[in-house]
Amino acid sequence: MKKKLSVFLAALLVITGLTACGQKQSVSEEPAVTARVAALKGPTSMGMVKMMADQKDAKEKDYEFTIAGSPDEIAPKFLKGDFDIAALPSNLASILYNKSQGKVQTLAVNTLGVLYLVENGESIKSIADLKGRTVYSSGKGAVPEYAFNYILKANGLNPDTDLKVEYKSEHTETLAALIGDKSGVAVLPQPFATVASLKNKKLRPALDLTKEWDKAGKDSKSAMITGVVVVNKDFAAKYPEKIKKFMADYKTSVDYTNKNIDDAAKLIEENNIVPAAVAKKAIPQCNITYIDGSDMKDKLSGYLQVLFEANPKSIGGKMPADDFYYVQKN
Repeated sequence: MKKKLSVFLAALLVITGLTACGQKQSVSEEPAVTARVAALKGPTSMGMVKMMADQKDAKEKDYEFTIAGSPDEIAPKFLKGDFDIAALPSNLASILYNKSQGKVQTLAVNTLGVLYLVENGESIKSIADLKGRTVYSSGKGAVPEYAFNYILKANGLNPDTDLKVEYKSEHTETLAALIGDKSGVAVLPQPFATVASLKNKKLRPALDLTKEWDKAGKDSKSAMITGVVVVNKDFAAKYPEKIKKFMADYKTSVDYTNKNIDDAAKLIEENNIVPAAVAKKAIPQCNITYIDGSDMKDKLSGYLQVLFEANPKSIGGKMPADDFYYVQKN
């Protein structure tokens, strides 16, 4: 009897040990990892500068940042797995999602519209004032054209007959045409529009096309969205706590940029994004933001739908599915 009891107790100890071991594994902490983050020179990286500054003095690096001048420098490496997180144009995020068969997820909107109607004069007060005018712009067959046409049509203007939109190959050519036309009007992005107004005092931002988009889509939840932050889907699944921390840190950094303009401008220059003088004047007009969750999905999906209707290729051929929008786990 005693022998059977001893065997029973020994077995019970083994079972209890295995159970405890299983419990210990289930509550084990997520392994430490340094997230490789890429962003573009401009508003998308301007909102990250506080995070960059904090990492310089950190003993253990949470993030490793790369700032690039063009989306072409980031997109292939992101798909290849060289970057875990990237700040990219919103339509490019959709293109990469479709190209990778759903391996890309959007964490947050980081930049609303950066397009402004810049005038050589003071005659433009509303979109209706563009009737009969010539507007210079770059981006034909791309997002700037589709977004501008959407706003024009919402205001009852036919882009082909009610005004003349003269497309140039790049921003500098657009600016040259604007300066050379005493009554000129042009569509320019930030911070380029700020650089232009600093160089030529006669130029002024007449209309914020982000606000004009909101007026045009007053019955819609969409918004004009220039940039988003995306993550490799496998990385997000493997390191949910790292993603949670990144999103919290990024939101704090965006708030810092918007509320501490002078200090943020210095950090922006230190990171070779744009000169501090330009950043200081541009930040209030760059629409740097942080929007995640269901609000992000509503605004971004509405925006992508407008682009899809203008040209399906502009977002990769089809609307992304629900798994394109990251849902943070509590």
